[in-house]
Amino acid sequence: MSTQTNNTGNKTALVLGATGGVGGEMTRALIRHGWRVRALARRPEAAPAMTGVEWVKGDAMDRASVVAAAQGASTIVHAVNPPGYRNWAGLVLPMIDNTIDAAAAAGGARIVLPGTIYNYGPDALPLLKETSPQTPVTRKGRIRVELERRLEAAAEIGVPSLVLRCGDFFGPRPGNNWFSQGLVSAGKPVAAVTYPGPLEIGHAWAYLPDVGETAARLLAFGDDLAPFATFHMEGHWLEHGGQMVEAIARAVGRPDLPVKTLPWTALRLAAPFNETLREMLEMRYLWQAPIRLDNRRLVALLGAEPRTPLNVAVKASLQGAGCLPPIQNQPASRRAFA
Repeated sequence: MSTQTNNTGNKTALVLGATGGVGGEMTRALIRHGWRVRALARRPEAAPAMTGVEWVKGDAMDRASVVAAAQGASTIVHAVNPPGYRNWAGLVLPMIDNTIDAAAAAGGARIVLPGTIYNYGPDALPLLKETSPQTPVTRKGRIRVELERRLEAAAEIGVPSLVLRCGDFFGPRPGNNWFSQGLVSAGKPVAAVTYPGPLEIGHAWAYLPDVGETAARLLAFGDDLAPFATFHMEGHWLEHGGQMVEAIARAVGRPDLPVKTLPWTALRLAAPFNETLREMLEMRYLWQAPIRLDNRRLVALLGAEPRTPLNVAVKASLQGAGCLPPIQNQPASRRAFA
């Protein structure tokens, strides 16, 4: 199988959501792999400094600005979410429609989507394959299924896509994720870990630099990928939730670190007044059963899945969240991709 980027050799990517956790790591990975990266941001002047990134002012909700930014690109990374994860119903699908239109206007650029496990209901657990039935039981899950349905339909008319599905994100640049906003409190020393489910139940975690690296390696196959290509990352499959707690305890040097249970009852009482809490309650089932992603299709193509050792990933994530002092001037060569 060829490993050329695509038939035209064009290695220009537009990233939507480059200021976020997953979009930022995909941006860094693409640059490492020799891509020219253009990033759309509402406020480019406030964007983080990233060598090799051309920042363009625009909004993912504004079709014209997305189409303009995508001109000349062969890939569009769609790593954007509604601000504060609010109003999914009103924003998620219009944003993917704008990205599809921009990809079409760019001559059939491939759209890269970081996929989630929200698409699956309890009937698909515990082992999630690319072919598992997508029968979500939540509003957010139904929106994600429709989003991917639109990508699949677009692939039939010349707009290819790549869906890389992952477990719960965590990484050195905190965003809206369970790790930095649930298990620990960003910006504070770790005094305890608050875990959302039973500690004996397994869970899948995805370290964001590994996600970016995996996406970049997949894109190297260019047009040899299927028009609607889907792959699952196993990430860090932990057979019991306590393994993540233990990794945090090792990173902070506290083997006796207390573990708290997420107060689901209190969240339920407050949920009628808070959209984020309502979403969290809907997703509770994802913590009540083991969840593992089957990565055999990915490994068959890449040979191995990029995976940073858990202890390294957890420590970097705690440093990024401001829970541990950062290591100054750490060389890039210290990155660990298996």
